[in-house]
Amino acid sequence: MSAPLSRDQVRLSRRVSMVLRHRPESVGITLDRNGWVPVDTLTAALGITRSELEAVVDGNDKSRFVIEDDRIRASQGHSRRVNVDLDLIPADPPPVLYHGTPSANLEPIMREGLRPRSRTHVHLSPDTSTATRVGSRRSPDVAILRVDTAAMTEAGRIFYRSANGVWLTDAVPPAYLSR
Repeated sequence: MSAPLSRDQVRLSRRVSMVLRHRPESVGITLDRNGWVPVDTLTAALGITRSELEAVVDGNDKSRFVIEDDRIRASQGHSRRVNVDLDLIPADPPPVLYHGTPSANLEPIMREGLRPRSRTHVHLSPDTSTATRVGSRRSPDVAILRVDTAAMTEAGRIFYRSANGVWLTDAVPPAYLSR
């Protein structure tokens, strides 16, 4: 297991995430149709070394990035405006998954369901501790929602599992949510 990232490495990780998931044009790069970009192209655009990038990739506790051969991409979490095909294969989820959100969001979510908003998919967690950690990024007051994925699958809803273990789906209607 890697040592925790330094403050500068966390800052760089956030920058890499922003570029690969949301705004590649902000540093003058273009992702291929599957979200990949040559490592050398990204490091040159960011003004960093390959070893600095690899330290951030290896030290990221959420495995947000994948380096394969001489290319890199984000595992998931792309904005809709970044049109990439991650070649996700439908997968059978466990019977229940979880979603952590600030408690202030609870009422509209229970009324309207979970929607991807500016992202391509809704992100779901395999356990409550992960959902709590994800939800607490935006607020210390977190509500954990239980998602009845067994019923969703039976109704024909499709799920995917990203390279870093995050479960993805297009939306979760309110009928499949509980506290």
